[in-house]
Amino acid sequence: MPKIYIIHENEEWTEPLKVQLRTLGLKFDEWYLHRGQLDLSVPPPLGVFYNRMSASSHTRNHRYAAEHTAAVLSWLEGYGRRVINSSRALQLEISKVAQYTALNSHGIRTPRTVAAVGQEEILTAARSFDGPFITKHNRGGKGLGVRLFQNIDGLREYVDGPEFDSPIDGITLVQQYIVAPQPFITRCEFIGGEFLYAVRVDTSDGFLLCPADECQTEDAFGPPTSKFQIVKDFDHPILDRYRGFLADNETHIAGIEFILDKDGELFTYDINTNTNYNPTAETEAGVSGMRRIAEYLGDQLAEVIVHGADQRQVATC
Repeated sequence: MPKIYIIHENEEWTEPLKVQLRTLGLKFDEWYLHRGQLDLSVPPPLGVFYNRMSASSHTRNHRYAAEHTAAVLSWLEGYGRRVINSSRALQLEISKVAQYTALNSHGIRTPRTVAAVGQEEILTAARSFDGPFITKHNRGGKGLGVRLFQNIDGLREYVDGPEFDSPIDGITLVQQYIVAPQPFITRCEFIGGEFLYAVRVDTSDGFLLCPADECQTEDAFGPPTSKFQIVKDFDHPILDRYRGFLADNETHIAGIEFILDKDGELFTYDINTNTNYNPTAETEAGVSGMRRIAEYLGDQLAEVIVHGADQRQVATC
């Protein structure tokens, strides 16, 4: 009997989804891909396969989880299985260069960014920026490597010092710092390719913006209610472009983050395909992202059961 398969490497981030799946009485299993093997000659089971692999998996000593997931997704897609957040979505998850080039090709503006490999190249890239700039890891998650610099001297001290944080893929991004009139960003959540809600995230305490409870610490964030707030009746023309972007990149569930500068210009700077939700903000707003994901996966499973092995087409709602 077909079921839902959750592909992941983080129990804490997956538990809220499992609660909702159980509540709806949906059959599911977990594929914990921090290690394993794959027999390419054996067909995968029938079902719906939800990819929740995270760019930050290596920070949990799961160094090759993303690479293993890429192999598994290729296997699933080769057999025509229904994959939620495809191989392309995984590419976007683990490479901000892939994100920015894809966003730009859809007419979605991103901050000016230079990808650099090597410490001297990072410094050279930074010299081409006027004013403040930030560094970040190409394969990030959890705000890895994100630092703000006012000038090249501060960057050199960091790059040449003991605190330099080398990216797992060797690629450091040097990026235009967008000066916002107020210290917040907006994250737009999509499920099944459709907009769910937007959440306003306070950035006054830094760039670590993971919304899950497991990411929150009193020292880093303060009270959760002051950091995340769902925006009532949010609407913006960018949502149509985001929908088209997600559809073209076979990314069905994602959070997309943008910031407005002092002139009201919108810059999109991050896509998270292993999206999490802040329970405090959701309780206050009376919505549940994980509940909606569970419902969406249930709808997809019902289609697979009806249509059998021909699972290549994925509905958007």
